Amino acid sequence: MTSNLQADLKTGEREILAGQLTTFPNPRTGRPYQINITLPEFTCKCPFSGYPDFATIHLTYTPDQRVLELKALKLYINSYRDQYISHEEGVNKILDDLVAACAPLSMRIKGDYSPRGNVHTTIEVHYPFTADTP
Repeated sequence: MTSNLQADLKTGEREILAGQLTTFPNPRTGRPYQINITLPEFTCKCPFSGYPDFATIHLTYTPDQRVLELKALKLYINSYRDQYISHEEGVNKILDDLVAACAPLSMRIKGDYSPRGNVHTTIEVHYPFTADTP
């Protein structure tokens, strides 16, 4: 039955289901540098209303030994499309998953959600967390 379900899915849906966060060796270990990635088409569903939420995810990190592979990151972000998840939990989960995947020296994730009902939400999380981190 799973194979019939898989056959009914579009190519992108199959890729999202099969996707895993992958990394590759940092070509410049020992040299701290930042990687900035913008993901402007993040979507998920509100766990309370079921309405869609839209956001731009801003990712900034300093790699250590591993760098995130961009297509895998795209598929991972697209996997949220049908998830019922709050803004706060979504951004925190993204940080947890990306830190687990690449063990960076530092990482910052900012979720800038589109206004809905006259409310605009921005969530920002950092790794590692320090007392002076907002």
